[in-house]
Amino acid sequence: MGSSNANKGYDVRDLKLAERGRDRIAWAERDMPVTRMVRERFSKKKPLEGLTVGACLHVTSETAVLMRTLKAGGARVFLCASNPMSTQDDTAAALVKYERIPTFAIRGEDSKVYYRHLRAVLDQAPVVTFDDGADLVSMIHKDYRDLMPQVRASMEETTTGVIRLKAMAKDGVLGIPVVAVNDADTKHLFDNRYGTGQSTLDGILRATNVLLAGRTVVVAGYGWCGKGVASRARGLGANVIVTEVNAIRALEAAMDGFSVRPMREAAKVGDIFISVTGDKDVITREHFRLMKDGAILCNSGHFDVEVDVRGLEKMAKHAKRGIRDSVDGYQLADGRWIYLLGGGRLVNLTAAEGHPSAVMDMSFATQALTAEWVSAKRLRLPAQVHKVPVEVEEQVASLKLASMGIRIDRLSPEQKRYLNSWQEGT
Repeated sequence: MGSSNANKGYDVRDLKLAERGRDRIAWAERDMPVTRMVRERFSKKKPLEGLTVGACLHVTSETAVLMRTLKAGGARVFLCASNPMSTQDDTAAALVKYERIPTFAIRGEDSKVYYRHLRAVLDQAPVVTFDDGADLVSMIHKDYRDLMPQVRASMEETTTGVIRLKAMAKDGVLGIPVVAVNDADTKHLFDNRYGTGQSTLDGILRATNVLLAGRTVVVAGYGWCGKGVASRARGLGANVIVTEVNAIRALEAAMDGFSVRPMREAAKVGDIFISVTGDKDVITREHFRLMKDGAILCNSGHFDVEVDVRGLEKMAKHAKRGIRDSVDGYQLADGRWIYLLGGGRLVNLTAAEGHPSAVMDMSFATQALTAEWVSAKRLRLPAQVHKVPVEVEEQVASLKLASMGIRIDRLSPEQKRYLNSWQEGT
């Protein structure tokens, strides 16, 4: 799937959708005061002047607010989608028509178009990139190695992407500096937990309209995303089971009051299964064979590999597409039906609108300020995975508190000395 716009410096579904997209962006921006404050300063100071930025992110209204902020800072911005099913076509059209930001994203685009869009961004020779899953970085290493010397840094905002990039650094093959924005406290403590928690259940409810109260919800993975999903499912009255491979996280889930079991046991009793691990083959044929008639499966972790969709398709004697929007049914040989949401892709984006703007505000403000920090560095950062600077985190948190009308205490000079000394004992 592509469009005739590809040769015009952008590729979106229909520019006629732009006005609706502009309204959507304005609505999101109302709940993003920190990013607005950053953009106001960027508009005056132009800290990104002359910088070419390439971004591979979910093309949503919140992302549009970030793109506007980077452009206000003086950057030349090019955007493509990080997930074929997460693009809001009206937002993409508005970015092209009203913001003059070249955007390459069409909801439902096939793999061929997806990678063509990645190339369209990298063909602009960006010196700073933004990634959601490390696709731009991967393509740079495979097909655009000539760009490596000029790339100042790539900002990675997903857990899976950071894991992959750290593995590349460990193996000595990472050729560009990367900043692990996902690991910033102002990102994962809020975006991953509160954003994923709410938006995942939003996607499930929009797709199915099921009552969660009294149902058994199985959450695979108890990282920050899993914690958010589990707590919100319990808040809606669900009986929550957590599955884990990490002993410490499993212990934490147990002490948070959740039942912890292996997936093989949970598969027998679960009504709704939500995978949030970032790994592949979390829910497989072994588990499908044990599930109840009417079990609902979805993924809110990463890509479409957490649920073995191909295995489910091969097991099914009959498949029914589009039972509801974002709901496909698979009938097994014994007559049981299993329902898959969003084709196994991120349910919060395929069936809903992704994370609420208020929580993305901090994540994207952190992204913008980290780009400013990178652009201000006189010397090129080493080709390794870097942390977001503490001063960026503190600035974002302080701005967010101020926007909420919250004030906090400050340490006195004596308290600071006490905390930083060893001479004064008990």
